[in-house]
Amino acid sequence: MSNHPSLDASAELFVRDAGGEYRTATGDEVLHRARRVLSHRVRRGTAFSSPQVSRDYLSLRLGSLEHEVFVVVMLDTQHRLIEVLEMFRGTIDGAAVYPREVVKEALARNAAAVIFAHCHPSGVAEPSAADRLLTDRLKAALALVEVRVLDHLVVGGDTIVSFSERGLL
Repeated sequence: MSNHPSLDASAELFVRDAGGEYRTATGDEVLHRARRVLSHRVRRGTAFSSPQVSRDYLSLRLGSLEHEVFVVVMLDTQHRLIEVLEMFRGTIDGAAVYPREVVKEALARNAAAVIFAHCHPSGVAEPSAADRLLTDRLKAALALVEVRVLDHLVVGGDTIVSFSERGLL
């Protein structure tokens, strides 16, 4: 039997402290390591082939933020990652998003498709009327330059709402 701790039935995770001793990891340490693992898995060329890939990546990236952030995932014709851009940052209850800037960045990266995501620091992932209107405006602007909008995800803590799955796109 190994003397290294591992996951037990309660899914407790352990880290080594500076003295080489193992201790229970804090929630922040678990999230930090999860983000590192995910950032290595989600790199340029990674296929965003299912809604679950998007959910996993974006929930870790946005789920614990205390201010609104609007992210655009730029994809090629095969829905492989070109780049994830944090385009707009706001306050606890809003962020100004400019369709012209989104179109410029999509064209600069030769994106064929995009996925939008933003967080609701309140923890409530339900899309607002403003979220729906913005998505429609972005979709119309990008359609003019032949860039498809695949989804818009609203992240509220551990909950994610997909516009695509709700038939809002």
